[in-house]
Amino acid sequence: MSSSELCPPWAPFFGFGGVASAMILSTVGAAYGTSKAGIGIAGLGTFRPDLIMKSLIPVVMSGIIAVYGLVVSVLIAGNISPSEPYALFAGFIHLAAGLACGLTGLAAGYAIGIVGDACVRAYLYESKVFVSMVLILIFAEVIGLYGLIVALILNTQVGDAVCGV
Repeated sequence: MSSSELCPPWAPFFGFGGVASAMILSTVGAAYGTSKAGIGIAGLGTFRPDLIMKSLIPVVMSGIIAVYGLVVSVLIAGNISPSEPYALFAGFIHLAAGLACGLTGLAAGYAIGIVGDACVRAYLYESKVFVSMVLILIFAEVIGLYGLIVALILNTQVGDAVCGV
């Protein structure tokens, strides 16, 4: 294969698609989780304002999901330079890394939002729910962490991508 086939000028499109996927999808998941859990916290706060600070855990965990997407986006964008050739293989890897992080962030944010809302409302009536809420939220957060780990492993494989013979 010639170097132009291995490194077409449009190859960075896929890399930037990975950057956008990681950032946009994980941020949408974090925003959904924050808003959904925030609605539950607002409902709780009208009856028991003393429980608001303990109930902020789902909101904090949702914010961490967005950080995962930011980390992956910065790592991928750091590998793309207009002055250096960019292999199509690297573009596909970066797209896969961005999608892995972004889609798992979206799923984790959705899970955190649903569980956070339901458990915060239940915490109003039964304080024993708090420990189980934290455990469920941890397992939901781990979904996003798995996507981050896969994206980081994929990103390390880009070092093998070459444009010439």
